Amino acid sequence: MRPGANLAAAAVVIAAALAGCADVPLEGAPTPTSSASTPAAPPATKPTATTATKPTATNPTVGPTPTPTTTASPPNPTPPKPSTPQPGKPPAAAPVLRSFPGRLPSGKPPLFVVVSFDGAGDLMLWARWRAVARQVNARMTFFLSGPYLYPGDHRTDYKPPYKKPGASDIGWGDTANILGRTKVLREAIAEGHEIGTHANGHFCGATGIGRWTTAQWTAELSAFDQMVRTGPSLAAGKTVEPPFDPATVKGMRTPCLEGDRPAYRLAMAQRGMLYDASAPGYIAWPKKADGLWNFPLESVTLAGTAKKTLTMDYNLWFAQTQARKAPLAQAPALKAQVLATYRQALAKSRASGNPPLFLGNHFNRWNNSVYSDALTAFVTETCTQPDVRCVSNMELASWLAKYGVPRGPRQPS
Repeated sequence: MRPGANLAAAAVVIAAALAGCADVPLEGAPTPTSSASTPAAPPATKPTATTATKPTATNPTVGPTPTPTTTASPPNPTPPKPSTPQPGKPPAAAPVLRSFPGRLPSGKPPLFVVVSFDGAGDLMLWARWRAVARQVNARMTFFLSGPYLYPGDHRTDYKPPYKKPGASDIGWGDTANILGRTKVLREAIAEGHEIGTHANGHFCGATGIGRWTTAQWTAELSAFDQMVRTGPSLAAGKTVEPPFDPATVKGMRTPCLEGDRPAYRLAMAQRGMLYDASAPGYIAWPKKADGLWNFPLESVTLAGTAKKTLTMDYNLWFAQTQARKAPLAQAPALKAQVLATYRQALAKSRASGNPPLFLGNHFNRWNNSVYSDALTAFVTETCTQPDVRCVSNMELASWLAKYGVPRGPRQPS
């Protein structure tokens, strides 16, 4: 926490971080929380073999791949297509195929909007977000959970701290989905998107990752490597090239935004990773912490209220309806409120010297798809604005390495 930050606001931000706690079930919406006072994560369910999402009692509608409402030309030139990886050599997980100026004609740095997703399992939502990104020349970061590439009949290969071998709060993959995800990950990387890690078993709360040591985090990241390298072949029963080289992953978002930050960041730094996207923070230019860039989920004000929340879809849901599903008739108003919140945050950035805006998300259809739809609308209208660049975390890290952190206002949002 920065010196001089308002302590009450800081407490709200830390409490809000607890809401962004679990990966999203690959089908359907989570069971609403029963608590009206404490943010709680939706329960995760096991990935299934069906890639298409079927309407259920808790998920009556499924949004199709959106058609963006604008066809304006993006401000950034189309990057050259990456070369085809050599046979037997998986692609790097964090491609940087574009470069950006240090300053715009206005004299300000570009206003970077960084959209990221946790879990990254649902194949239909992969198609949706890749289509949205193509429309506006955006690049995004997808924090992959290791079990989504690893078959359940080999789950005991995974030995998490304090848990039985094979434990996982998000289940395991099956052959059809593992091979589908392997294909889509390769395609997304070729389009310039970045793959980070969301670790593996997604253990949260008092018996979760909060007590893990650096050595245990090192083992967790090594287990992620194994799942990526060997999971597709185990699922197929024959040799399948991994979707990417896990040694080239440069960033992580921890499950539930939890964990002893110095402990896991040391494990990350020892691997050569560059940034952590797990901590709560403010709309301000990033700083380094424990040897890594700290790319925070930012504290914002929910439009039309005095409520503080984080720029994470689940936190917004909790701020709006205590993470309970609202009637379908309320969806337009709730979507409009989220969109207005994003617009306020963008305006705050512009008024503060263009620090990056970090928007954290899940592959979800929560609350009648309010959060996915609001983000789609925001990305569509924002990424083509002349001062905005919609980038992956790694593209931002590359820009910061080249130009450094601009000097400017650093007040909390």
